[in-house]
Amino acid sequence: MDVVTLMTEAVIVGWLATLIMHLEIEHIRVFDFAIAVTGAALAGGLLGPLLGVSLAGEFGLTLSGTLVSWVGAMTLLAVANLMRYGRLIRERRSRRRAAPMQPLVNSEE
Repeated sequence: MDVVTLMTEAVIVGWLATLIMHLEIEHIRVFDFAIAVTGAALAGGLLGPLLGVSLAGEFGLTLSGTLVSWVGAMTLLAVANLMRYGRLIRERRSRRRAAPMQPLVNSEE
């Protein structure tokens, strides 16, 4: 298994897992992305060979290896969210209600 192939797939799969697990894309942290990449790399590098799944095939990445990495990224990110927020998926933040619009110029002139 090529380390460059493993890291490339881990970054792509980790990014997709982070987008799926967070409902607000604007508030994704680098820490969450790092957790997902770590989960994908561990699953693809350690769990994949134990299950007999090859990460790279004759023509590039394999679907089974990508799915194993994706499951690892989603699992580790879900565990981290469960420990931090008490939920598997991070929910949207409550948005502050804006103050009612006021006219810029007094219209009673």
